[in-house]
Amino acid sequence: MTSPIALTAVPSDTDLAWTFATQRQAFAGNPMPPAAQRRQWLKSLRAALLAEQQALIAAIDQDFDGRSADETLLAELLPSVQGIRHAERHLQRWMRPARRSVGLAFQPANARVLYQPLGVVGIIVPWNYPLFLAIGPLTCALAAGNRVMLKLSEATPATAQALKALLERVFPADLVSVVLGEIEIGQAFARLPFDHLLFTGATSIGRQVMLAAAQNLTPVTLELGGKSPAIVSANVPLATAAERIAFGKTLNAGQTCVAPDYVLVPRARLQAFSEAYREAVHRLYPRIADNNDYSAIINPRQWQRLQHLLDDARRKGAEVIDLYPGEAPQGRRLPPHLLLGVNDGMQVMQDEIFGPLLPLVPYDHLDEALDYINQRPRPLALYYFGYDRAEQRRVLQHSHSGGVCLNDTLLHVAQDDLPFGGIGPSGMGHYHGHDGFLTFSKAKAVLAKQRLNAARLIYPPYGKALQRLVYKLFIR
Repeated sequence: MTSPIALTAVPSDTDLAWTFATQRQAFAGNPMPPAAQRRQWLKSLRAALLAEQQALIAAIDQDFDGRSADETLLAELLPSVQGIRHAERHLQRWMRPARRSVGLAFQPANARVLYQPLGVVGIIVPWNYPLFLAIGPLTCALAAGNRVMLKLSEATPATAQALKALLERVFPADLVSVVLGEIEIGQAFARLPFDHLLFTGATSIGRQVMLAAAQNLTPVTLELGGKSPAIVSANVPLATAAERIAFGKTLNAGQTCVAPDYVLVPRARLQAFSEAYREAVHRLYPRIADNNDYSAIINPRQWQRLQHLLDDARRKGAEVIDLYPGEAPQGRRLPPHLLLGVNDGMQVMQDEIFGPLLPLVPYDHLDEALDYINQRPRPLALYYFGYDRAEQRRVLQHSHSGGVCLNDTLLHVAQDDLPFGGIGPSGMGHYHGHDGFLTFSKAKAVLAKQRLNAARLIYPPYGKALQRLVYKLFIR
């Protein structure tokens, strides 16, 4: 097992305040960076990621004590680079002021919306995708013309050091600054009077971040999680549904905020789906213990938490099925498990799982499955497997979630032209692509008039005939 890396240059509250003040002063000197400058920022960031990709892969592997290099390429570097390219291509159009109409009663005038940078943006990054969940919001904030401070996770120290070194080579500290440190530094970071604060992480921590931000009336985007359900329909081919659910559940060993948390399966298909899921997982990973394609659980604390979920479920009557019963575990590679006969009294059905454990919940009718979902906190993602268009519409119209995939899992997050964000306990606000540009911009309403001022006709003193005509024409 690799030894942990100590986080160096941990800042104090005074250091954080100084960095924030420096960025705010720099923003005041350049409050509306032109498109060419923003594109150069993005181009430099993309070039650095491509040049340092092997070092980043190695750092993430070290932090996880076993993270698939291909998963880092597919789930971290690819969406990061593609997101930057998307912003580069569309930035000019995003920045263009939007013309709006002016009512006849207020002519002559013109109206437009000017998209202005907010100022200094704070980003708090989680440990499960420590690269993508730093670069994604950073891309949006830079595209919108902001200065950015990033607080990287203390649970991924090697990645934090590598990413800090990379960003310090690319950007001056008054444009992008990386903050390292333990929980106390994270708390102090959240208390800074940012112009916007984006947090990705657990719902419980999100509440604390929002409370800290409220002291400064800082607007927040919270990307949380929750228990994202998958629904298997009565007619979809089980092999297809099982394979796509297995991919979504086992990527990064289930340590994904939009991973399928549990699956609602028609009661009559429960056993067949269990077998199809077992076969699908074994096709993806013929073995687990020494398979470098399968990622490890991030640290002993998370490993123990998942073991507790399994023990609690067994003790309360669930059937717990280890899909690799003959293998002796190596390191923290936790084999995928199925859980049958679960109920709401089990911890695994109360907390977000964030690991390769998959409960199956039987249902008899689609409305019953939707009722089950709607009686619980609104999830970050929902997955429906079935080709009937009427049933797809029913699922979309009679459920709430941050995002939806029909007949797939996870991949909606990788679409740069779709907003990503939760609802209620799974988060608030959106980013990615144009939606991220809008999140980190102030849409400033501008009404412009020149020499002629027809509005003088409605100025006091009131009671004039022309005013009565205006009321007659427009208040109806």
